[in-house]
Amino acid sequence: MSHRVSITIDGEGIADVRLNRPEKMNACDLEMIEALSGAGSELAKDRSLRAVVLSGEGQAFCAGLDIALFSKLERSVEELFEIKPESPANFAQRAAWVWAALPIPVIAAVHGVAFGAGFQIALAADIRFVAPDAKLSAMEINWGLIPDMTGAASLRRLVGRDVAKELVFTGRIVSGVEARELGLATHLSETPRDEAFELAREIARRSPDAVRAAKRLLGESDPVAIRDRLELEAGLQRALIGAPNQLEAIRANLEQRAPNFEDPK
Repeated sequence: MSHRVSITIDGEGIADVRLNRPEKMNACDLEMIEALSGAGSELAKDRSLRAVVLSGEGQAFCAGLDIALFSKLERSVEELFEIKPESPANFAQRAAWVWAALPIPVIAAVHGVAFGAGFQIALAADIRFVAPDAKLSAMEINWGLIPDMTGAASLRRLVGRDVAKELVFTGRIVSGVEARELGLATHLSETPRDEAFELAREIARRSPDAVRAAKRLLGESDPVAIRDRLELEAGLQRALIGAPNQLEAIRANLEQRAPNFEDPK
């Protein structure tokens, strides 16, 4: 397993999974994306597991996509959109999708920031404990992009469609308190990781067969719809990446100036 993600499993069958790039606020580079996908895939094979607590080391849950990827955009695009036969999700989507697909409950403990990719990874969990002073944002619009790691589907499941649209259109930052009010956070907690483990231990005392069946029952029931939604997300994003307005969004953001966008074709 990559050093980007650490996994510890205790005697109760609870996996402590931590994004482990604290010096970069756990920002997602290609290695982090691959490590998250790989971690979820490996955990799915372990029948002794009862629950997963997903969190970030250091000062943040995840600051989003590493902006260094933008400097090598053309090389990264093919990797981000790579599809493998065993999954309906592409390379980038799998970093979040794998937690929704995991047959056991995944509880995210969110502190610091959860921006962009980090926001989408947190939303893919079944339950979220969020610190009141945490900051969350679907920040892709700032880079001329849309959420492309299952985030749109998660938002539509958790909040009203109008709220989802506002968050994606503006990329505005919401606090943990507002996240709870909107339905993005399940619980507010000053100690999200501790409380996430407390709930995980409660779940671990239940029948593992019933818990797995319940996650399947309450999850997405139509695999065709999942594939179609992920394909639409990827297709729309791919059309945006590298287009003039997307590149202008990057330049304006990095240069801290107002963008000068062209009218859509």
